[in-house]
Amino acid sequence: MTEPLIRTTNLTQNFGSVLALDGLDIEIPPGITGLVGANGAGKTTLLKIVLGLLAPTSGEVSVLGTLVSENPIGIRERIGYMPEDRCLPLDQTAADFVGYAAELAGIPSSESRRRSSETLFLVGLHEERFRYIGDFSTGMQQRVKLAQAIVHDPELVLLDEPASGLDPKGREQMLELIIRFGEFGINVVISSHILEDIEATCEWVVMLDGGKLIRSAPLEPPAEGDEVSVEVFGDPLSLISALADLGVEATADGPIVRVTSDEGQAFEVVRDALAASGSSVRRLGVSLSSLEDLFLEEAGNQYD
Repeated sequence: MTEPLIRTTNLTQNFGSVLALDGLDIEIPPGITGLVGANGAGKTTLLKIVLGLLAPTSGEVSVLGTLVSENPIGIRERIGYMPEDRCLPLDQTAADFVGYAAELAGIPSSESRRRSSETLFLVGLHEERFRYIGDFSTGMQQRVKLAQAIVHDPELVLLDEPASGLDPKGREQMLELIIRFGEFGINVVISSHILEDIEATCEWVVMLDGGKLIRSAPLEPPAEGDEVSVEVFGDPLSLISALADLGVEATADGPIVRVTSDEGQAFEVVRDALAASGSSVRRLGVSLSSLEDLFLEEAGNQYD
């Protein structure tokens, strides 16, 4: 059996009268995992305990096979962390800052500069890496935070709301980078309250609500058959009519139209119907609300 990346046992964290984490027992496997929940669910508190920056009130957490309480500094050497907060030195260039982060991780100075340039190039900052961070857009600053988290080749990367504050294009690019990490074999835990981002990138999901664990499991695979959901702007009836002309039945849930094709051609059918109807697409995928539905169901069951 594969050793979990992160294992918690009865993990509890109190802040005075506030119970931030309530007896969590979690095993997170290798790969890309989504840590989801509303703001205040305990996601950031859990990440800080994993990093050894916060001692839990009770319980234990092990990371990469080592108890954090026994060697917090050694654990942090093997982890990369991208915080949610604005924390960058605005009067430094991106190249200097990421190079400094590499040196803090124990990489020699000459190697740090080379590693800094390569990492910034990887996250999409080319000549911009020589500009002051204070002159960067929010999206560029997010990329700098991501670069400093991976510059030392960590075994595990923790990303706290990595798409926060990004415009749609920047968010899409950030998610593409995270998917590439998985292709490179980098283990990632993404903390986010945006369920669509988790669905787009993750293989496993951990759901928290009010400090309690409500689910830790693989993301459900697409339903049997070839099913596609498409959300359109405006009335979906013209799309449904175009699908009917193609001999395909569809169901509508508000602006979301769900199409199933036994022939395995659902995407192609939806493409042709969209072109024929002139409908404008807002979102398109194998499922647009399954994780949200699951979260609401599990949270509801917890309080029944």
